[in-house]
Amino acid sequence: MTQRRILVVDDEPRACSALEGLLRKKGYEVKTAGNAFEGLELLGTMRPDVVLTDLRMPGLDGLAFLENIRATSPATRIVVMTAYGSIDVAVDAIKKGADDFIEKPIDVQALCRTLESSMERASRLAELGSASKPEAGTASCLGVVGSHPSMQSVLERVEQVARSRATVLLTGESGTGKGLLAQTIHRMSGRAEAPFVELSCAALSESLLESELFGHERGAFTGAVRCHQGRFMAAVGGTLLLDEIGSCPLATQVKLLRFLQTRQFERVGGDETLSVDVRLIAATNEDLETEMAEGRFREDLFYRLNVFRIELPPLRERRSDIPALAEAFLKGFEEENGHPIEGFSPEALDRLLLHDWPGNVRELEHAIEHAAIVAQGTEVTVRDLPESVVEAPQDPLDVAIPGSTMAEIERAAILKSVMAAGGNATEAAAMLGISKSKVYYRLRDYGRESSSDNEETTGNGVNGDGPMEDGSIEDGSIEDEAIEDEAIEDEVTKV
Repeated sequence: MTQRRILVVDDEPRACSALEGLLRKKGYEVKTAGNAFEGLELLGTMRPDVVLTDLRMPGLDGLAFLENIRATSPATRIVVMTAYGSIDVAVDAIKKGADDFIEKPIDVQALCRTLESSMERASRLAELGSASKPEAGTASCLGVVGSHPSMQSVLERVEQVARSRATVLLTGESGTGKGLLAQTIHRMSGRAEAPFVELSCAALSESLLESELFGHERGAFTGAVRCHQGRFMAAVGGTLLLDEIGSCPLATQVKLLRFLQTRQFERVGGDETLSVDVRLIAATNEDLETEMAEGRFREDLFYRLNVFRIELPPLRERRSDIPALAEAFLKGFEEENGHPIEGFSPEALDRLLLHDWPGNVRELEHAIEHAAIVAQGTEVTVRDLPESVVEAPQDPLDVAIPGSTMAEIERAAILKSVMAAGGNATEAAAMLGISKSKVYYRLRDYGRESSSDNEETTGNGVNGDGPMEDGSIEDGSIEDEAIEDEAIEDEVTKV
């Protein structure tokens, strides 16, 4: 990367000054912010590679700040600073989107190693993104993977609505890819060169949500030390995605309804009416019709949002897309980790196909990331997958796969039954009500080896795999650079 940009966010001016001095000595381009609101504004203009932030600041909660960074700038790496011994806080931060943490008082060498590692990851992600720049025109070339008929129908609707100005409502279970689909609609629209801005309605309290959406005037509330533009202003000319719209408080729903009707709003604490050109996309995993019936969601707002509705199918209903999705994720993590992996063993792929994926595509992505980290060879094997994916299904006969062929359903039924039977073909055949020989023949068709002398295969699985073994990965080290100014180093250690 030609530029290495770091945004430091801390409400202690001395800490900001010390860190800025140190990091500039290290060759980074540095900007500082005294609170989360300033940090979010700089995030859009500076586009930092890494955000180094404290968690305890007035105004916007630190964990909510992390979620906003991750939603607004997914490629930005986040390192949090936390007080010594607050490991539980650091764990929460990781769950909310942080990549790493460092304890206070700060160890300068540990900080430099952590930031360098984050910079390298940011660089790899940027290179990966630029290397795979899609051609304009279709959803499939913008990173959306799906050849199953249900996903093809979704992609057709995306292409229909993308170039219009219509408000879009994306529905579907958590983890089905609503955020990616919203970005795809934006990138296929005439607004592609303008900002794409995202905000989770569930991440903030009612007052902070209104401030983050519409902005606030200086002095509007405690901690509002300057005017804040808000997400609508940040998205001018582009697209604003409101995720988890079902969690939006009723009072805020009224203001959203007014915007959809007039394209106008006022900042919190202000009386100037502002008009902006912003396309709105809303997403939810809740049943808004039920929310309306129970009085938690306004009927008039629902009909304003529901102009063009796209429902994303859960991954279990499009299992035929799992191999392509898994390969795409593996390729990304392979390049990110610098560990060449050619693909998946047949056994590992079968486990992926048989898992029900309650967390949908997001769960699959995390499973492949885990496998890419622990894999020791040139392919992902069963022992590299998370335990939740490897464990046998509770109901081996629950094999309904909507949209699949009879051959795919038969394959799933046989493999699930053999796994549930611990590799015993006779027991699996009894479960299915078919002959033992048919099970053997099908296993051979699926590339498996079955012993003709013994009804049970070796090890724990039908493929003869032994017990799961813990893999270890050796961390690479980064040489520490000399700290030229000892006074600056001493100051940083007091942060």
